[in-house]
Amino acid sequence: MSRVIVLGGCGAVGSVVVKTLVTQDAFSEVVIGDMNVARANLLVEEYSSDKLSVRQFDAGNKDSIISAIAGCDLVVNCVGPFYKTVELILATVIDEGIDYIDICDDVDVTLTILDWSKKAEAKGVCALIGMGSSPGATNILAAFAANTLLEETDSIDIFHAHGGEPFEGEGVIGHRFHCMSIDIPMFLDGELKYVKYFEEDGIALRESFDFPILGEGVQLYPYPHPEQVTLPRYIKTKQVTNKGTVLPDAYYELTRDMCALGLNSREPISVNGQSVVPYDFSVAHILKARERMLKESDFGQQRGCVSIVVKGKKAGKYREYRFHLASQSQALGEGTGLPAAMGAILMQQGKIKGKGVFPPEAIVNPLDFIALLPKVVELDAQKEGGQKFGGIIVEQVDENGKVSTIDI
Repeated sequence: MSRVIVLGGCGAVGSVVVKTLVTQDAFSEVVIGDMNVARANLLVEEYSSDKLSVRQFDAGNKDSIISAIAGCDLVVNCVGPFYKTVELILATVIDEGIDYIDICDDVDVTLTILDWSKKAEAKGVCALIGMGSSPGATNILAAFAANTLLEETDSIDIFHAHGGEPFEGEGVIGHRFHCMSIDIPMFLDGELKYVKYFEEDGIALRESFDFPILGEGVQLYPYPHPEQVTLPRYIKTKQVTNKGTVLPDAYYELTRDMCALGLNSREPISVNGQSVVPYDFSVAHILKARERMLKESDFGQQRGCVSIVVKGKKAGKYREYRFHLASQSQALGEGTGLPAAMGAILMQQGKIKGKGVFPPEAIVNPLDFIALLPKVVELDAQKEGGQKFGGIIVEQVDENGKVSTIDI
């Protein structure tokens, strides 16, 4: 009997984790942990599996968390925003002595919970944090390139864009405001430096990138993800950067501009004698405008891509490897939820070992991850330019600039 609970199992990411684990054989029971019991019960009906059960829980209440995770072998935490929720949840899970995985992509709180490694070790807990898309798959593939394909690593640059998801909620907008407001770490010239999104040093790091599926010249912006902090701890390199956006461009630009104007503030202001919270207005306006922008841009089906570009040397010659995780039918939910589910499967199989708090590159064997991928991911059938999209597309660039697709 093996029981896993997915906290936030009704969300865009958590529901993907639940669906994936239900269809695999690693666990005999999958528990949906969520405040919204009605929605959880609908998922049970939709997935129609005897493996599924529901437990209500409040992410802000320790007793509720303890009750929800009781009797579980593994906790997969998908409750964001993580800068608000992860500390209480992880501290409680460690106290209860249960193994743990999350998709935390907030760098500020990542630094805090990494310092809990000795506490987790003392409790016999393996805690794998940031096991989503970025961070997560990005860390694992960067480590694969650095440790297997190259002898020297000069730089690791991570690029991501997605859009068209059927649903976005307040928490997603709040997370983007947070990412634009805090100091953003970038590992540049062998040093960890911090830039500000709206100031000259942050603006200088903006660039365009050519993605499979998404097209050429997609404008990207600095993102405060954990890779820039964790990867240099395990890989000798001079540079780690992370840049991304959300599509369509007008939607991201609206969020950016409202944040720049200070309309992400939670301090009430008086408008014609009424108290208005700028943050509440902004979120409502952005979400309403999103539907219009998707229609006006004729965006179509959700899609997304994460690309990891690793440059260095092999036998003294320049080599560059580009990993593209691209899909024409999947975006944020699947892109983040599938790696988390894969981490849960690998941990249950005994392929992720260790006691403490770890980022993916420290404890996940890239070959195990790559081998599991086709068993879990439904690859897209549509092709473009001879390439099947879905899974991992890998390109190699040699010292002469010749680009070739390789099979890993």
